[in-house]
Amino acid sequence: MSDYQLLINGQMVDGATTMDVVNPANEEILAVCPRADEGQLNEAVAAAKAAFESWSKTTIDERKAVISQIADVIEANGAELAQLLTQEQGKPLADATGEVYGTAAFFRYFTGLDLPIEVLEDSENRKVEAHRKPLGVIGAIVPWNFPMILMAFKVPPALIAGNTVVLKPSPTTPLTSLRLGQLIKDIVPAGVLNIVTDANDLGAPLTAHPDVNKISFTGSTATGAKVMAGAAGLIKRITLELGGNDAGIVLDDVEPKKVAQQLFDSAFQNSGQVCIAMKRLYVHDSIYDEVVDELASIANDTIIGDGLEQGTKLGPLQNKMQYEKVKELIESARQDGNIVAGGEVPDQSGYFIRPTIVRDVTEGSRIVDEEQFGPVLPVIRFSDESDAIARANNSDYGLGGSVWSSDLDRAYDVANQMNTGTVWINKHAELDPGIPFGGSKQSGLGNELGMEGLKEFTQLKMINMAR
Repeated sequence: MSDYQLLINGQMVDGATTMDVVNPANEEILAVCPRADEGQLNEAVAAAKAAFESWSKTTIDERKAVISQIADVIEANGAELAQLLTQEQGKPLADATGEVYGTAAFFRYFTGLDLPIEVLEDSENRKVEAHRKPLGVIGAIVPWNFPMILMAFKVPPALIAGNTVVLKPSPTTPLTSLRLGQLIKDIVPAGVLNIVTDANDLGAPLTAHPDVNKISFTGSTATGAKVMAGAAGLIKRITLELGGNDAGIVLDDVEPKKVAQQLFDSAFQNSGQVCIAMKRLYVHDSIYDEVVDELASIANDTIIGDGLEQGTKLGPLQNKMQYEKVKELIESARQDGNIVAGGEVPDQSGYFIRPTIVRDVTEGSRIVDEEQFGPVLPVIRFSDESDAIARANNSDYGLGGSVWSSDLDRAYDVANQMNTGTVWINKHAELDPGIPFGGSKQSGLGNELGMEGLKEFTQLKMINMAR
């Protein structure tokens, strides 16, 4: 028996079986979690399909009222949710608190948007209108690095557009989603939002389900390709926010001491487990040594530990699989470059790795070419600006990137040549609910956030009338 339950058709129900959720800071079982089977997934989809008939006919203001109530509940229970998030995900409590209250803010942002009928032409001969209609049942698949805020990329716009949702959180971070389901079950009409958990075995049947009209997925590129293939048979709508290998380019007019902390935070937030974290740093030869030294000093001074302990700056890796992968990449980096900070695994329980800086490394090394998704940053030397841009662009990924310079015009020129969905100047990894976000190349398909993100959950319907 679990203290947590699935939310299906407005009811809290036990899973077909259970599974353990591990606290990554101590490798101990945090909770027993329900695990749905395919039959329960089908029940959730059926409930969402049945609820769509009435929910899609409500006014957008009625739907916004429900979303606002959810935001109220998140804020009212923010301290509890943040503590639970730290325990299941590992991030420091301050970061978890920011994520929880940020989730409420993202919900509220979407209540400020509308989907009005747009008149494209109103002439003597015809009137042409563009309508935005809901799609139906949305399958929302959320990863383990930001289980709350990434849910808020999907659920509020989907619901406000008039869709119903089946939410599937990650098996290693399901508890905050399930607890939220308990808190809002009497606010959201039955079947409008359903929450099911699995052991990574229900993604394929959810994606291929004939009554699911769109999949919104955030996760790895490899899994995103499987989602795309699973949706292909029914020409199902998809939004994919996938992996990244974001490059930062530091030009020669930067003062290393002024930007070092920002560069470090851009790479190591959430212990590097951020899709848009800076994962490759290109630094001009004239300031290379100084930048590396500053980064190494910050890394060596960074306190890692249990996210609930005061003073912790970086928590553990979230799960054992990712922990082992990052350790393997660090070992490969020892052969290809010089580790000047970190690189070691503390002698303690938990999936901890000290923040690691690798210098004298270049393309062709796994630590540069692959997305490490952990607390490791390769720092790469360049002398020619055009060469740095070409090397930064030479990747299958294209999620984000950044340029660092004291000359904004010069930085803008470089940013305009980078082939990514977002380029930041003198900052990195900033997200705002009002700014559309999406990747190029193998980093994704479609956009989230902003009006563009809301429209992704609609079907454009034209009404063309003769006069």
